[in-house]
Amino acid sequence: MDTSAREFLVRLLETPSPSGYEQPIQRVVRDYLSGIADTVVTDAHGNVIGAKNPGAPLRMMLAGHCDQIGLIVQYIDSDGFISVQPIGGWDPIQLVGARVVIWTASGPLNGVMSRKPIHLLTEEERKVVPKMKDLWIDIGAENKADAESVVRIGDCVTFELRFQPLRRNLASAVAMDDKVGLWVVLEAFRRAAAAGPLPCGLFVASTVQEEIGLRGAQTSCYGVDPHVAIAVDVTHATDCPTIDKKSEGDVGLGKGPVVYRGPNMNPHVVDRLLAAAKARDIPVQLGASGRATPTDANVLQTTRAGVATGLVSVPNRYMHSAVETISLDDADRTADLLAAFVRGLEGTINWAP
Repeated sequence: MDTSAREFLVRLLETPSPSGYEQPIQRVVRDYLSGIADTVVTDAHGNVIGAKNPGAPLRMMLAGHCDQIGLIVQYIDSDGFISVQPIGGWDPIQLVGARVVIWTASGPLNGVMSRKPIHLLTEEERKVVPKMKDLWIDIGAENKADAESVVRIGDCVTFELRFQPLRRNLASAVAMDDKVGLWVVLEAFRRAAAAGPLPCGLFVASTVQEEIGLRGAQTSCYGVDPHVAIAVDVTHATDCPTIDKKSEGDVGLGKGPVVYRGPNMNPHVVDRLLAAAKARDIPVQLGASGRATPTDANVLQTTRAGVATGLVSVPNRYMHSAVETISLDDADRTADLLAAFVRGLEGTINWAP
């Protein structure tokens, strides 16, 4: 991963984008695509879609969701402490003691996610996993009026956003799910377009609201009406303690992208992905899902009369936490794989299984 590509990934990771509040990151995406794509549009749902060679007979779509899990301000009590609801799927334990940021109309506001100290918990309370209603955000407000002077009901909240490099070219950050996937599809779009005339109309979608029901992929895919589409998301890396590989598969960081097989994936798309990986000497891992996956690939496949769909994933440790961890090498290889897949398309392909 070259320096400019790495800097762009960091910019994505340090830009807030809870589901329904993706406007800041979509501005970053539009700015990036403006120098690459023939057209860039933002639809009524908030998806940003770039296109290259859009009039070609064969339409190919790459999709990565830009939204992250977050919180939304629900209530401010008389002492100025703030209660929240979740946006997306949370383990409340991840929140205890976290540094958070409330994204207010006047800018980011720091806070800490708090609960009663362990010294004051009863024996029964110590045995129970805390619920969201048992936690609160402390911004240092004097009282309700003071808090309400800077925070409104409905403001979104994230963990403190920070990129942290680790050994062996690994990196940790909030919302690798799925900003690394978004980076991959944007970078693959750039690499495929830079290699010369395209064999297809290539569309890339920064989709919204995946974390609350795959919503943006459904609306953007309907608008693009592609013949073939690939979703890029993260998947659980199982090369860490306590995860059962018999049930979750054998997936490791640094071993390449994961190409999924199963009923959500078109077999011709899978075969072409594996052939592209072999031709370019790109290491890949295989993943299996016996049902519709909980990713954008789910709705891409069933849009309109059906779309030949693939799912390629970047291994990710500690999903939906403040320390999601990926290999930058895996991300780079995934972008190379998708660019090679695009470059290998012919004008007329029968995608019927």
